[in-house]
Amino acid sequence: MPGGRLTREERRLIAEGLAEGLKYTEIAVRLDRPLSTVTREVSRNGGPDAYRADEAHRTTRERARRSRPVTRAAADAATDAEERDADAVRELEHRFTDIMIGTGLPRMTARVLACLYLTDSGSLSASELVRRLQVSPASVSKAIGQLEQQELVRRERDPRGRRDRYVIDADAWFRGWTASARQNSALADFARSGADTLGLNSPAGARLYDIGDFFEHVGQAMLHAAEQWHRERERATAPRDLPPHASEDRP
Repeated sequence: MPGGRLTREERRLIAEGLAEGLKYTEIAVRLDRPLSTVTREVSRNGGPDAYRADEAHRTTRERARRSRPVTRAAADAATDAEERDADAVRELEHRFTDIMIGTGLPRMTARVLACLYLTDSGSLSASELVRRLQVSPASVSKAIGQLEQQELVRRERDPRGRRDRYVIDADAWFRGWTASARQNSALADFARSGADTLGLNSPAGARLYDIGDFFEHVGQAMLHAAEQWHRERERATAPRDLPPHASEDRP
């Protein structure tokens, strides 16, 4: 069930795969899940050495409950939105779009990404994107396809209707980063296979082998960096328990 939440059984299979010494890519194939899903799951729950399926399942459910928005926060966000300078927001959107174009995204894809990021809900339907950007539905559809391919947005069914909504969340860049790492690994595998075909002693074969070695190193470094970021983020956002009677000692 790619795209849905991990089940307890899937988490058990992840734990078994880690215990067997399997790579994340092998575990992802076993589960028929994206590599980013496996890497994110493991890094969020102690890393490969400390991952426990039951604990990860319980922690994820508790995290989901904590992340539900409260009425007061929603009201404060609405107030902030009303007080924003419209011209400043438009300028921010233009700058965001230009930066994304500089990373290699096509202009329309960059505009859709910027629009989603600068919307408080982080969630818009295709028709809302068409209306906000004043472009054709086909343009939005193509841009969304590119963003989904890079795992920078995810699709959700609107519970109030039959339309899909496109969502930006806190893990969007993590997914995009790990998707890029996965592409580097695929390129490394191809280059090494090509080197074997051409012969390692030939100039072309040696060149491809060096390319494969480079992208394998870069891909692994990217995954390591992403896992480290997630561990630090989890530590920073984890609720801290007060020592006994601390609340009673406060003035």
